[in-house]
Amino acid sequence: MSASNLLGLVVRAAVMSAIGSLVFCTDCGNLLDGSSGDEKAILTCEVCGTENTDTSSKTITTKSKPTAFPSALRSKRSTVQTLTAEDVQTEATIRQTCPECGREEMRYYTLQLRSADEGSTVFYSCECGYK
Repeated sequence: MSASNLLGLVVRAAVMSAIGSLVFCTDCGNLLDGSSGDEKAILTCEVCGTENTDTSSKTITTKSKPTAFPSALRSKRSTVQTLTAEDVQTEATIRQTCPECGREEMRYYTLQLRSADEGSTVFYSCECGYK
């Protein structure tokens, strides 16, 4: 093997494409078979005949910023609101006159007190304290 061929082989090995244990040809991008993890092994491309070194044993770690890959879920996480028990309205309003103060609007909620085949019980309350 001449010095120029050896230099070409070294340059190709430096720009080898490897993803995990998959090794690709540097000239045509073909997936190379027979990767054993041995750095001294030479893998020959079946498509173009280029000799490539086996680089599958190298561990490549990459890091990216969270903003590198936009995510609808990530953007929603910053707009999520935290509610307290006081913020949650558990009662609905109805146009019903309060028998105690005469107010025309009352709050109500329902509760299942009996078995499932019977109707729910409706509880009414007013701002004046009437229940």
